[in-house]
Amino acid sequence: MMKWLLRSMTELSSRKWISRLTGRFAQSPASRRFIPRFARMYGIRVEEAEKTMAEYATLNEFFTRRLRPGMRTIDSSPDALVSPVDALVTGAGPIEKGLLLNVKGQDYTIEELLNRSPRLENYIHGFYMVLYLSPTDYHRIHSPVNGTVVEREHVPGKVYPVNEFGLRHMRKVLSRNERLITYIQHGKGEIAVVKVGAMNVSSIRYAEPKRDALAKGDELAYFEFGSTVVLLTEENTFQPREDLKPGLKVKMGELLGRLSD
Repeated sequence: MMKWLLRSMTELSSRKWISRLTGRFAQSPASRRFIPRFARMYGIRVEEAEKTMAEYATLNEFFTRRLRPGMRTIDSSPDALVSPVDALVTGAGPIEKGLLLNVKGQDYTIEELLNRSPRLENYIHGFYMVLYLSPTDYHRIHSPVNGTVVEREHVPGKVYPVNEFGLRHMRKVLSRNERLITYIQHGKGEIAVVKVGAMNVSSIRYAEPKRDALAKGDELAYFEFGSTVVLLTEENTFQPREDLKPGLKVKMGELLGRLSD
């Protein structure tokens, strides 16, 4: 009964107008006084931020903060695929005949996740990684490889939560929520970086100016409040690190695995 009630309340609160209202407040000068409380509540490491808390004009500006130079080490090995974000791994494994199996008890199809893109054939037997960003985390998204953007797609959708409750108890939130998808060609093949919006996220925004030629670690986009990134690799082009499994906490720039021909 309680699970049904929570699911129903979440369905009702997944409307875009609620997210827009939340986002409008976070972007207002009135939200500035909540920054210290927000930082304490979520244990944010404010010493890593590019500016002091007093220098941020709004809560949203603080939330989408950049880091001071040198706060993240990007694995420079030519074959390294690195994490594009600070995140918790909530799913990882081989894609079996187009299925992402058992992501918090649910299966997803590549067709749904990639909005029936003609490129989905590249990933039918690839590998997937689901990276969840909590409010504690740094929320800018970076390129996991050196490569070239070959396509960008915006997929409109809902704004369901992508936390533990949302992934486990809501129906297929990763393929029902709003998404920005970036396809990147690299020396060993292609990857898809799927940025999934979430409840109380006013938007997912591309970093400006948009770049087609990317170096590993270049900014791709950022979330305004927490969300999830799904990484997809092509068949036989990726070997994950041995401990890549749900529950692993990673930092942007940290090795996720090795690329191969």
